[in-house]
Amino acid sequence: MRLPLHSLSLISRSLSDRLSAIPGRRGVCGAAMRLVQFCRQGDEGGVRVGVDRGEGLGVVDLKAFDPSMPMTMRELLEMGAKGMQCAQRALEVSPAQCVVPFAEVRLLSPVLAPEKVVCVGMNYRDHCLEQNAPIPKEPIIFSKFPSAITGPFDDITLPDESQEVDWEVELAFVIGRKGKHIKEEDAMSYVAGFTVANDVSARDWQMKRNGNQWLLGKTFDSFCPLGPALVTTSAVTDPHNLGIRCLVNGIAVQNSNTDQLIFKTEQVVAWVSQFVTLSPGDVFLTGTPPGVGVFRNPPVFLKKGDVVECQIDQVGVIRNNVV
Repeated sequence: MRLPLHSLSLISRSLSDRLSAIPGRRGVCGAAMRLVQFCRQGDEGGVRVGVDRGEGLGVVDLKAFDPSMPMTMRELLEMGAKGMQCAQRALEVSPAQCVVPFAEVRLLSPVLAPEKVVCVGMNYRDHCLEQNAPIPKEPIIFSKFPSAITGPFDDITLPDESQEVDWEVELAFVIGRKGKHIKEEDAMSYVAGFTVANDVSARDWQMKRNGNQWLLGKTFDSFCPLGPALVTTSAVTDPHNLGIRCLVNGIAVQNSNTDQLIFKTEQVVAWVSQFVTLSPGDVFLTGTPPGVGVFRNPPVFLKKGDVVECQIDQVGVIRNNVV
């Protein structure tokens, strides 16, 4: 099941995401925007990039606004300043013939087929405390395969191979330009923006099988819902002071703040870029707060029919049915 299309506008604009730019914190994109990937109803293969106009006023189709613009977010980011400037002009002008009503929009993940999906484990102080684990002294890095990514309102599919599938709301960010050996003080200039992620996890495979390597438990198909938009850095007051929550069937199971992050965005970018070159469209998941199912007494895991909703203030809401 997918969320009804008429509900997308309300959800994508919820949680205080009427935002203003904050001088001095500009990343790759200087303007405050909510960039989306979408397809029109009935045209599932027609991926487009757009700008959410807000207030339920629809999405500006960048390709319709300027035929030289690409059709995917990754390509838009690879264009650098030219692409972002065009998106800003499209938002300001919003010609009627280029605006797609929300009733005709199916929102996709803000990034499809990134080169890398980089994840940080044990990165919330309060999450470490709930499992009596020491605070890490350096970032714990693992990965998901890009094929795990699914849309903000698409289904999470329970695999037959796991009986212990868990939720993890996470603040994610997306790289906007290529870089290696990036300094912390320069790191935000490499970040295009933020989005909401659910690091869905098969705990039996993560903790009991595969030699305790995390990869297989983290990367089943549909195990990385992402969205609803790429919210540019200028549109987020402070990414390290945001309310972050997860609800299962309407009941809050996680409720914290990104001020609990041990390694913040700048530190993560600098750390990972020591090892690999970062590329436009790379997705980073920054860790989850306490309240995951595996550490409950008794443990609680997702079952078919559940609805998982992940919320981050100023960034948005994703909602996924479990099938």
